[in-house]
Amino acid sequence: MKTRFLILMLIILLFPAVSEAQCAMCRAVVESEADGKTAEGINNGIVYLMAVPYILVAGLFFFIYRKMRA
Repeated sequence: MKTRFLILMLIILLFPAVSEAQCAMCRAVVESEADGKTAEGINNGIVYLMAVPYILVAGLFFFIYRKMRA
């Protein structure tokens, strides 16, 4: 059980590095610039901001599940 949890957490933490997401406003700003580093930084920031609430909620449900099972 512990190894499954660790593997799941590793996958969740590595997923944002692979994902690429942009909102419409950020995309317009990035397309007007020629620098690719800015676009990569904005993509990473958006993905991290999106992922953190899901991780927190998943952790909350995991602890509730453990409490109910005990």
